[in-house]
Amino acid sequence: MVERVGVVGAGYVGLTSAACFTHLGHQVVCVDNDLSKVDELNRGEVTIAEPGLTELVRDGLGCGRLRFTGAPEELSDVDFVLLCLPTPKGENGDADVRLLDEVVATLPGLLTPGCVVVTKSTVPVGTGARLTESLGPDLPVVGNPEFLREGHAVEDFLQPDRVVLGSVPGNRTAAERVAALYGETNAPVWFTDPASAELAKYASNAFLALKVSYVNVLAELCEHYGADIRDVGRLMGLDSRIGPAFLVPGPGWGGSCLPKDTAALLRTAEHAGVDFGILRDAMKANARQRAAVVRKIRRAITGVSDGSLSGIRIGLLGLAFKAGTGDLRDSPALAVARELARSGAVLTAYDPGVEAVEPDTVQVVGDPYLVAKDAAALVVLTEWPEFRELDWDRLAAATERAVVVDARNLLDPATVGEAGFVHTGLGTDPNRRTG
Repeated sequence: MVERVGVVGAGYVGLTSAACFTHLGHQVVCVDNDLSKVDELNRGEVTIAEPGLTELVRDGLGCGRLRFTGAPEELSDVDFVLLCLPTPKGENGDADVRLLDEVVATLPGLLTPGCVVVTKSTVPVGTGARLTESLGPDLPVVGNPEFLREGHAVEDFLQPDRVVLGSVPGNRTAAERVAALYGETNAPVWFTDPASAELAKYASNAFLALKVSYVNVLAELCEHYGADIRDVGRLMGLDSRIGPAFLVPGPGWGGSCLPKDTAALLRTAEHAGVDFGILRDAMKANARQRAAVVRKIRRAITGVSDGSLSGIRIGLLGLAFKAGTGDLRDSPALAVARELARSGAVLTAYDPGVEAVEPDTVQVVGDPYLVAKDAAALVVLTEWPEFRELDWDRLAAATERAVVVDARNLLDPATVGEAGFVHTGLGTDPNRRTG
């Protein structure tokens, strides 16, 4: 059945939802208060680097089922309104829901009674119940948290592991209507209460953060005893109870979701009087990891972990928080780069998804081979697969010293070693072996 769907917010989640629901056959209008963005999108210009998204937007515009507008009144005749609004980290760690609340306050005078209000934004536990009470029976509220991975958002939306729908008992019919929107995906649907749906989103992201912090600390232990974190991670991943995902060390976890969601979950626990110490420790370990990577870079260049980097030229491969995206929000790679810059290093960086960095502490170039020119070391900070395929002989010839610090354990040490590089990874450094 074709439904009329309104989407509020043309950011990462909103644009993906609008394009994908159009692809599933629905009529979609997407509202955003950034009129320049609205104009760009109506021309089929998508600035978000997400495989398949531009094509879906253009297909939707071409068939007439998708349109973008800055006028909220165009939501007056839709059957569903999806709230895809930012809920950033507030000063004390709580999620900032002021924008969400401002939009919700306008809905009773805007929407037709019976329209289902769907919260796709990541919202604090208790939001669904609060909105249900404030909007009343004429505008049923259903929580539908998104579980989209940047770089795989279209795939995850159209082939989801699960669709989670949270509603109060009286709104079960509305939740079933939302489930029908996803009918073409054949995804398993889980109906639950609003608080469980909201907590499931926070808990999922926080658990992934815990897993990454765990493996980063484990990598340090491997270096102390001469073990190899690559083997340890593979062997752990063979256990079906654990799985192989998120068992590769790096400069820490970041991005638009994990940092703010772990902080929000910790605050949620504090409000409830629950001691969530394991999550607090994971956040501390993540902060330490970025500093540990900087020390490793110092050691590789100067021979000591506190050596001076003043005036030292360093080439960086990667700035985005993960491969497959140009997203710099809370990027651990960028955090490491900025710490190197504060230490006086002269930085040149290449990232396939990043054209510039603000403030301009790093010179971003469009050719990966330019980062090696006269560099005392190269540092891999984002796990772009194409970095493995670079001509490492050519890179070695351009450097002042053929040293590479692989903060993602992405490279084949033998390949870069044959090119003349001294390779240092995480959890694999023989210089730290004492066992």
